[in-house]
Amino acid sequence: MTIRPRLAKMENAPGAPRAGGPNDRPSQSYLKVQTRRAFEEVAVQIREQLSKGALIPGDKLPSERELAEQFQLSRNTVREALRSLEMAGILEFRKGMHGGAFVRDGHGGAVVAGFSDMFRLGMFKPEHLKEARLLVSLAVTRAACLRATTEDMEALRENVEAGEEAIARHDTAERVRLGLDFHRLLAAASSNPIMIILMDALMTIQSQLIELLGPSPDSLVMPSRRRVYDLIVARDEDSAATEMERNIDALHERYLSAEVGQKPAMDQVTRTQSEPKGKAKITNRGSTERARIASHKAMRKPRPTG
Repeated sequence: MTIRPRLAKMENAPGAPRAGGPNDRPSQSYLKVQTRRAFEEVAVQIREQLSKGALIPGDKLPSERELAEQFQLSRNTVREALRSLEMAGILEFRKGMHGGAFVRDGHGGAVVAGFSDMFRLGMFKPEHLKEARLLVSLAVTRAACLRATTEDMEALRENVEAGEEAIARHDTAERVRLGLDFHRLLAAASSNPIMIILMDALMTIQSQLIELLGPSPDSLVMPSRRRVYDLIVARDEDSAATEMERNIDALHERYLSAEVGQKPAMDQVTRTQSEPKGKAKITNRGSTERARIASHKAMRKPRPTG
């Protein structure tokens, strides 16, 4: 099961509840649409209701019939617009007597899915992933040194120890899963919702790359992960960032070398990826759920004072 984080609404941000209670919110209002691609204009107007606070997460939209009357369009056109907003991760549809189209809580599911699809289409290569990971991971590591709470530190410690135990059991699949989890937990400790979403997307691509090229040796991973954790606990921002950079450089040098030897696999990345022979398929569903729950909590916590 994949759970996306409910990112905390920032005060006065677009779509956030306005001060003064629900009665002070502007009412929803829609205009007649006159355009060749009418469903796109419908989607734009609904997004504008979110921006001005007339719609907030959890709100139910008017029925298709009511919206069609306000827009003076067919119900099929309105339905197409609502489905496009569902695909974008803005709306969700619920069934039953009280069902309908509802505004979803903030999350980065659409971003993560988009990154994953682009990797499968062959738009991202290992060198692209390395460069992006260096930019995001170093910023996340520095932010975690500054903002991580006791709860964050405990989650990271448990993750590192569980990874070391997985190595002792020769459980490579579990060690890899925990490795992806470690970076998501770091992002949660940064308390930056954009960093959380970006890291989630990068780790999704990383897991797909591992399926293609295989996991890195234990000796290349765990000692560095332990050092990063220890340096974050010490709040040694520069040293932690340096260790993270060294770790990513080493890992991706291996992936770049493996890509040369497995060029056909990278050339056929657009095909449906079957389970790799001779090793367990790596998944990150468990780690994603745990780290995203931590991400949700991270958005609501105060920064440490010392």
